Amino acid sequence: MHLSTCAKPRHSSPVSSRTLTQPFRYIDFNGLHVVQTVCTCCITLCERHRLDKFGKLANMTANSTADVDFCTLGMFIIDEIEFPPPKPPVKDILGGAGSYSALGARLFSPPPRSKSVGWVVDCGSDFPGELRETIAAWDTGVVLRETPERLTTRGWNGYGDNEHRAFRYTTPKLRLDHHALADTPLLWSKSFHLICSPLRCIDLVVNILALRQTAISEDPQPRPLFIWEPVPDLCVPDELENCLKALPFIDVISPNNSELGGFFGASTDLKDHVNHRKIEALCQEWLDSGIGQNGKGGVVVRAGKDGCFLACREFRKWLPAYHQSGDSVVDPTGGGNGFLGGLAMGLVKGGVSNLEEAAVWGSVSASFAIEQIGVPVLGRDDKGETWNGVHVEDRVLQFKERLVTYVQP
Repeated sequence: MHLSTCAKPRHSSPVSSRTLTQPFRYIDFNGLHVVQTVCTCCITLCERHRLDKFGKLANMTANSTADVDFCTLGMFIIDEIEFPPPKPPVKDILGGAGSYSALGARLFSPPPRSKSVGWVVDCGSDFPGELRETIAAWDTGVVLRETPERLTTRGWNGYGDNEHRAFRYTTPKLRLDHHALADTPLLWSKSFHLICSPLRCIDLVVNILALRQTAISEDPQPRPLFIWEPVPDLCVPDELENCLKALPFIDVISPNNSELGGFFGASTDLKDHVNHRKIEALCQEWLDSGIGQNGKGGVVVRAGKDGCFLACREFRKWLPAYHQSGDSVVDPTGGGNGFLGGLAMGLVKGGVSNLEEAAVWGSVSASFAIEQIGVPVLGRDDKGETWNGVHVEDRVLQFKERLVTYVQP
């Protein structure tokens, strides 16, 4: 009988596979066969193992993992989106910070590199078959966790004027933490996207590094990059002190302009555009406090139609948004998360010193995320992959051509 021990502290003894709702579920992760066992008492992934060439179970270590460039701890959410009248609402849309950040990374990872994009999807009893097909088509290193005794996490998104967004969960959420990475290739990712509060950010970074340190490895892996997206409802003045404590633990912090201002109790908006000077001044306060190891990190402020602001020790710079016409923006849901997936892939390529190029990738990723309701359509032609009929590399070149004549605000 196969025995598995749940990673959660509440279990002090092995759990027999007879108690599992789904004793074994095989997922191919870049050539590795991953065995999942699901525990009924906590409805979570208990153990994942690799089958070696003899069919035996073996622990997943750094030396046996797939090559993972990106991993998000953002959640998968099925969205319902309500627009201002007369536009009708839509339901059962693939969404959540995890989905869109994975999309952003996937745009810059055509096969076989698509397997290097890691994310976790918790599939409830109501999980739509169409969404499974979409996820499978992306051919990523996704970890699907079947949780048949719960409903999939769902959320309602309401949009008003000036891209103002309201959000609420309509089913209980299943938040991800470092335990979701244990004994999976995702633990060895070169970059991690975290969307959370300041104190939870510290906790995640510390625990991810601790898991990597204690895992069996003959070839120690370098420290990964951590990209932190502060959770909106805790971007408030009372959390500024905790935010400053979190900054040395991460490599790049990326709020939107409203979230940045929220930490300082300041408005970053003017009548027709953002307050560029205010954003620059607030970012400087973060840089003066110290971002990343030895203060070598950076900040990227996402400002919607006004583009983004990049700041690190070496430079300060604004980039425009890719889409300059509002007619091209169908649904802004996920644009910021998509930006961070592309940004992370650029950072993996060259670190924080590559911040400007990474932000170009992020801007292009965001442009694909907001052109339609839901996610862009993946296709293929004689030149390779297309998204909404466009080659990602072509859009990058077009954007860079525009940057040559862009005037800093």
